Amino acid sequence: MFKIKKGDTVKVITGKDKDKEGKVVSVDRKAGKVVVEGVNMVTRHTKPSAANPNGGIVQKEAAIDASNVMYVHKGKATRIGFRIEGDKKVRIAKSTGEVID
Repeated sequence: MFKIKKGDTVKVITGKDKDKEGKVVSVDRKAGKVVVEGVNMVTRHTKPSAANPNGGIVQKEAAIDASNVMYVHKGKATRIGFRIEGDKKVRIAKSTGEVID
């Protein structure tokens, strides 16, 4: 089970965007990568298309490795663990022990 999910708020812990926070836009479980809003911005030169009639230079987010981000719980970066509650497996914040979702 992947610890980071789409919609989570995460903090970048290493790399050029260290200490930036953002919401997870997408998760690639197979490659172990996540795309975070406003983090790891790259420049793409695009051809004109129906969606973008002028083409030109576009800034967009690129994927970063999931190991380079930490979940943010109550304003603090924390590790994530799992616990069985009843018959459900839930994510918990390691710092507080509280159930995340």
